[in-house]
Amino acid sequence: MVNKYDALRVKGEINLELYESQVIEIIREQVGSDKVLLALSGGVDSSVCAALLEKAVPGKLQCVFVDHGFMRKNEGETIEKTFKGRNLELVCIDAKDRFLARLVGVTDPEKKRKIIGEEFIRVFEEHAKTLSGNYYLAQGTIYADVVESGTDGVVKIKSHHNVGGLPSTMDFKGLVEPLRALKKPEVRILGWHLGLPAALTERQPFPGPGLAVRCLGEVTNDKLDVLKEADAIFCEEIENSDIRPSQYFAALMDTHSVGIVNDARSYGNVVALRAVKSTDFMTAEYVQLPYDLLSRVSERITSEIPGITRVVYDISNKPPSTVEWE
Repeated sequence: MVNKYDALRVKGEINLELYESQVIEIIREQVGSDKVLLALSGGVDSSVCAALLEKAVPGKLQCVFVDHGFMRKNEGETIEKTFKGRNLELVCIDAKDRFLARLVGVTDPEKKRKIIGEEFIRVFEEHAKTLSGNYYLAQGTIYADVVESGTDGVVKIKSHHNVGGLPSTMDFKGLVEPLRALKKPEVRILGWHLGLPAALTERQPFPGPGLAVRCLGEVTNDKLDVLKEADAIFCEEIENSDIRPSQYFAALMDTHSVGIVNDARSYGNVVALRAVKSTDFMTAEYVQLPYDLLSRVSERITSEIPGITRVVYDISNKPPSTVEWE
C-alpha cells in the first residue's frame, strides 16, 4: 500500500507550488494533536524538512541533532551554531562513544548502516521518554533513499540508514517523511520557497552514517581523525577553486601502501578522492578535476597528515559505481 507521501510522486510530475500545501495538509492530518521529533543532521534534506514541519505544525516540533561522531571536521559545532540562530527548538545530543562502541569489529557496509540506523532510533526513543506527550519521528528521507534501499519495487542497492536501516520496532507513533516523493533538486527548490538561505539549500549531500561509510573496514577513532583531516584539505581546495562539483569528499581505504618518508620505507594509509556532478543523484558523472588541483591536494594530504602514503582519484560514474564507496 502506497502511503500518502509516496502518492504525491505516484500521481506523476510534481508541481512544487502545489506540493507544499498538499504535504502540509498530510502532515497535519497525520500528526493531529501529537508532537514531532525531527532527526536534524544539518544537511539539505533535514533542514528543508525542519522548515516544512515548523510551518505545518508550529509549536509541536522539536529538532534533535545527534552527534554520532562521524561528522566532518568541526561540522558538529557548525550545525549547532547555524540552527540555534533560527526560530527552532534544538536539542543536541553527544552520542559519539555509544555509536563507535556499536561498530567495534564491524566491517560490512550493510551492517554498519543498519547498526547506525537502529542506534539513531534508540537515541531518539530514550530522548522522547524524557518528554511529555506522544511523538512521531520525522526524517528527511527523499526519493533516492527509498529507491536505493529497495523499498520501491526495485532491487536494493544499499540500505540507507533512515530507510532499510530502520529497526522493525520503534517506540514512536509513526514516521513523518514529507520529502519521500521528492528528488534532490526539488528538495532544494522547496527549501528556497520556504525561505531557507542558500548556505543550507545548496549544501552538498552528506550520508546519514557520515564518515562511517567513508572509512572502509572497521571504524576507529584514529582512522576517523585521519579521514577528517584529509577530507578537510580536499574540501578546502575545491572551495577555493572555481570548480563546483555536486558532491566531493575523501574516503579512507581499508588497505595500506608502501611509501617513502624521510628516506625510509613507510607503510601507510591510502586516501581516495571523489568528486561528481549530478542533478538528482540517481545517476552521476565523475568530475574531471584539473591535474594541478589534484597534485596540490595530494601533496598537502601526504605532507600534512602523518601515516598517509598514497592518494588516488576515483573516475567511476554512477552507475556502475555508487557515489559513496560503501
